[in-house]
Amino acid sequence: MSARPHYPLFIDGEWREGSAGQVMETENPATGETWATFACASPADVDRAVAAARRMLDDERWRDLTPTARGKLLYRLADLVEQDAERIGRVETTDSGKLAAETVSQTRYVADYYRYYAGLADKIEGAVLPIDKPDMHVFTTREPIGVVAAIVPWNAQMFLAATKVGPALAAGCCVVLKASEVAPAPMLEFARLVEAAGYPPGVVSIITGDAENCAIPLTRHRDVDRIAFTGGPETARHVVRNSAENFAVTTLELGGKSPILVFGDADLDGAANGLIAGNFGASGQSCVAGSRGFVQRDVFDDVAARIEEKSANIVVGDPLEPETHVGPLCTRAQVERIESTLAKAREQDAHVRFGGERVNRPGNYFEPTLVECAGVEVETLEVEMFGPVMSLVPFDTEEEAIALANATRYGLGSGLFTRDVARVHRVSKRLRAGICWVNTYRAVSPIAPFGGFGESGYGREAGLESVLDYTRTRTTWINTSPNPMANPFVMR
Repeated sequence: MSARPHYPLFIDGEWREGSAGQVMETENPATGETWATFACASPADVDRAVAAARRMLDDERWRDLTPTARGKLLYRLADLVEQDAERIGRVETTDSGKLAAETVSQTRYVADYYRYYAGLADKIEGAVLPIDKPDMHVFTTREPIGVVAAIVPWNAQMFLAATKVGPALAAGCCVVLKASEVAPAPMLEFARLVEAAGYPPGVVSIITGDAENCAIPLTRHRDVDRIAFTGGPETARHVVRNSAENFAVTTLELGGKSPILVFGDADLDGAANGLIAGNFGASGQSCVAGSRGFVQRDVFDDVAARIEEKSANIVVGDPLEPETHVGPLCTRAQVERIESTLAKAREQDAHVRFGGERVNRPGNYFEPTLVECAGVEVETLEVEMFGPVMSLVPFDTEEEAIALANATRYGLGSGLFTRDVARVHRVSKRLRAGICWVNTYRAVSPIAPFGGFGESGYGREAGLESVLDYTRTRTTWINTSPNPMANPFVMR
């Protein structure tokens, strides 16, 4: 048996163990066995990483790089990510249980995110203002906002890191990336690529650890200027409170309970595929999982039957095997939460049409599950389970569908299946969600902003404006008069 890999922290261009000596283990969700260990950051390590980032903001090796040169570094990082996608993807699969087919392809696509931000690095422009005062030349410039604390969860971490690290580096910021203490290995593998790309030491540090010793000291650190957080609402509330210590500009992406609406005129086969993709894709471990399905009553039975028929062919198994469609969940806690939520739903007269049980094999496996709900007072419609559980509710009218979709405190994704173009425009603009997919689901692009409403957070990632969000505006006034400045106490 080969030795288990061990991952140190990457701080100020060096690989080092945590100063407090804390080490944690990470399990392979497909087997339930420990496969690797990693060092955990202490408050002193957080201080060291943030201090390095602060120092590099004024170090000529980073400060004096032209925007074009920053872009070239990002292009180099993109190439390295693409070249190493197979290996990093399989590490992520081993660590988190996500399908290798998804982690590898997603990592390859992440390279395009870095290329997109690379191309924007020298497109960050200021303006000359048509000021209302004579003999004044006034212009604005955009400067790096400063030290960025980027915090990512264990799911889709290469993608979520790219939406934070990419625009931050394009803007000229320095980044301390905090990986989840659950399945952090891919982020520490990514650190090797940052090192190989040639970034000056301290521009990017990558750490991990528990909340008390790592996340809290980082998000409340006085030298942090911006926080980019992806995670759950409860943790986000702590992040916002911590940011009162540094007044850091903060963006939050917090997941949700996204609705998918299927109208009677829709292509029902496509709608069934959309519901399956939105719920069983990534084993349901997606922030935009469309776990609340609302289907017009006259086609409800047909759609449910199509979902059941298609799901009968889903292969649950080893996430490293190419024939597998649904792998294990990342943690045992997710399995237990699904079980307790389904038990409550059954008490509320929900009907589990298929699935609903653990898979009888080692690891954190749960069956793809369809829950039919006669009404909306069902636990599975409220709880974000982060697993392969879909709930379907019938509706009669368009107004009822919109009301059902909006009856949530979340608002990240939404889906709409219909052939009626007028309905597409009517309904999509009334759905309270940051993203609306029409006749498709779970599509993403570096060009398209990503973010939510309500308890799904605020701020946007990806898109042109995301780079500007890592800058702040400086206004410069130049007196062009040949005369000296007038006496301020002599009014004219």
